[in-house]
Amino acid sequence: MASFLGKGWRFPVTVDATGALGWSTGEDAIKEAIWIILSTPQRSRIMRPDFGCDIHNFVFAPNNPATRARISAEIRKALVRHEPRIDLLAVTVEPQLDQPNTLLISIDYRTRTNNAAHNVVYPFFINEGQAQGH
Repeated sequence: MASFLGKGWRFPVTVDATGALGWSTGEDAIKEAIWIILSTPQRSRIMRPDFGCDIHNFVFAPNNPATRARISAEIRKALVRHEPRIDLLAVTVEPQLDQPNTLLISIDYRTRTNNAAHNVVYPFFINEGQAQGH
């Protein structure tokens, strides 16, 4: 099972006390991969322009149900394409009530090797170009 879940550099990259790179394995590797997919704008990697997620196109979009639905669809598309170790169960995009420019993206998924359910919450900042109160 470990070979299917993989092993890779920890994200963000860390160095331990001996100078060796930090490694992620198992479920941690999957959670970090999801974070990397969401954090990487498509077309930002020269050798893999299709890698990543197009949610970054919504940074200046209005915080409304239509925008949140489009963000959810982009996340679904990116995770289905780039993370074969999971079955995506749900993607929920909700505004954070006390911070109107922050969306909390909740991703529920099941690991294919053991059917264990997991959740990742990814904060996404929207409408950053507007001043408070406008």
